[in-house]
Amino acid sequence: MHWKTSDIPSQQGRLAVVTGTGGLGLEDALALARAGGEVIIAGRNPRKGTDAVAQVLAEVPTASVRFEQVDLASLASVEDFATRLRSQTDKVDLLINNAAVMTPPKREQTSDGFELQFGTNYLGHFALTARLLPLLRKSRHARVVSLSSVAARDGKMDFDDLQSQRGYTPMKAYGQSKLACLLFAFELQRRAEANQWGITSIAAHPGISRTDLLHNAPGRWSAAGISRSLFWFLFQPASQGALPTLYAATSPDAKGGGYYGPDTLNEMRGFPAPSKVPPRAREEAAAQRLWRESEQLTRVSFG
Repeated sequence: MHWKTSDIPSQQGRLAVVTGTGGLGLEDALALARAGGEVIIAGRNPRKGTDAVAQVLAEVPTASVRFEQVDLASLASVEDFATRLRSQTDKVDLLINNAAVMTPPKREQTSDGFELQFGTNYLGHFALTARLLPLLRKSRHARVVSLSSVAARDGKMDFDDLQSQRGYTPMKAYGQSKLACLLFAFELQRRAEANQWGITSIAAHPGISRTDLLHNAPGRWSAAGISRSLFWFLFQPASQGALPTLYAATSPDAKGGGYYGPDTLNEMRGFPAPSKVPPRAREEAAAQRLWRESEQLTRVSFG
């Protein structure tokens, strides 16, 4: 049988933080709210955040959902968000590291000087997870779900040029950022077990889904944006693409250190199933080096 949102166990009494105000993040928030969870939609744009909350409430009038502002391209914003959250609640049960930037045509930087994709997709979430670790540890069954991508298959960690300063290729930088997310998810699980943090780290990817990611970054009239518009029928709906994330976030059968994606068409679409891990994502030495580099770059440590 295929796993669907109707299989999500009750989330009553659980607090979820989902980064990203549209697409997959919105679908995650909707499904978790329907299951009775309290949901914080965390994103950069207050208008989009307000719209996302309104959409959830339109579908689930009894939902406990709110927007909190955080810019993952700013370490100061990540710290401010975590500080606010610590003043508002005594625990976080679920963190879904979902928000992403995809293939801006020219190299851009975060406010901290990181290449935009590596800084937003990976380093921002690394810092956020570290900042929220005390709240996650207070949950009885906390999970952290990190979003990777089929692009991670071709990703390569260039430790001599993590910020693409010597040369910027949009998809190469995106693939590196998503491989980093996968390495992080596996290393977080290893460290959580070794240090008895009491949290479970799982990775997921959405296959190829109809979200605005390709429109927002390279642009609606870029080659990627045009293909997204003209060949929309090749992309599965965002609600379908969100299923692997929701499975990783809620299913009793999802394993710590696991990786889940769609089950058909070379993991491009379908229902949640264990995903094939790219060989580079299995390199523990690379994961440990990335962790060290990330702590130095973000000035945040897990402890």
